[in-house]
Amino acid sequence: MRRLKKKLFLGSFGLILGTLTIVRACYPEVRGTRYMANAEENELLAGAPDTVETAPADSSVAQIQSQKPISTPAQPREATLATDSFKYHPIKSVRSYKDCFPDLQDVQIVAAQQWGVPSIADRKEAEQRKKELVYAGASPYYDIDPRMNRSIPYLVPRASVLLQRIGRSFMDSLCVKGVPMHKIIVSSVLRTEEDVKRLRRHNVNATEQSAHCHGTTFDITYARFTPVTAQEAGQDTLKMILAEVLRDFRENQQCYIKYERKQGCFHITVR
Repeated sequence: MRRLKKKLFLGSFGLILGTLTIVRACYPEVRGTRYMANAEENELLAGAPDTVETAPADSSVAQIQSQKPISTPAQPREATLATDSFKYHPIKSVRSYKDCFPDLQDVQIVAAQQWGVPSIADRKEAEQRKKELVYAGASPYYDIDPRMNRSIPYLVPRASVLLQRIGRSFMDSLCVKGVPMHKIIVSSVLRTEEDVKRLRRHNVNATEQSAHCHGTTFDITYARFTPVTAQEAGQDTLKMILAEVLRDFRENQQCYIKYERKQGCFHITVR
């Protein structure tokens, strides 16, 4: 009886052991995470070099720190700007004021009559004709001469836009050329027939049939400019830059211009 139990136990144990062996062979994942971890560790060790370099025992801390890469601190923006090379546009002016601005009265009066209003008798009539004109006495791009007493600051819209563009282009040119900011000064605008008569008493060169009477014409002085900042530029420099700007407008067929040497201004009529 005892032998039968012993044989039965050994037979059952052998059957269970054989079953587990077959299961582990067919399904290796059931072997557990510990076995897998050990296998991965063995693979890593197998691919590692046989020897490991170690720092010498007597190496100093300074030697170890010297092996670290040295990072260069970023330069401040001010230092970068100081090294930037920015070149201002040169001042070239024009080859000749007389040759570049030759448009006489006979040319300008035709454009004035085409684009302007009929001549105005006096200031009273000018007040009644303001629906055809726009006020040109205030602008961020130019100033009206405070001594102007033979004309009033009114223009037809076409001429007012031209004056605004000239003033803005002049200030833009000062900026790109590195010249202190100034405004141009408008010395004459719309003249009534009464203004022309009074002007001819003091100026024999003033024509009776003036383009100024039609609201299309204005004068820009080259003898004076209004400084915008504390720094000021020379009159000759500003005159040369103004001439460059006016030349471009004339070459683009936006206006007629006469260089007035005695009156110290550019006589301009929109076209």
